[in-house]
Amino acid sequence: MTSKVDEALGYEQARDELIEVVRRLEAGGTTLEESLALWERGEVLAKVCRRWLEGARARLDAALAEEEGEGDADGDGDGAES
Repeated sequence: MTSKVDEALGYEQARDELIEVVRRLEAGGTTLEESLALWERGEVLAKVCRRWLEGARARLDAALAEEEGEGDADGDGDGAES
């Protein structure tokens, strides 16, 4: 479950922390309990990153749709003028 603090993380901040979590897991040398805690933290951070990326995709899609709407001056949806 993501906390309010996690939700306030910026994309780059969450991504950088996720990279560090993965690095520590790949390096090994942690106890099972530490590994599980790192994995759980990684899941939370991945979810935060995914939300940021989905939001960015929605904004891009909206901007592209708006641009396409402006390009359809005659309003018939085919993009060609009558």
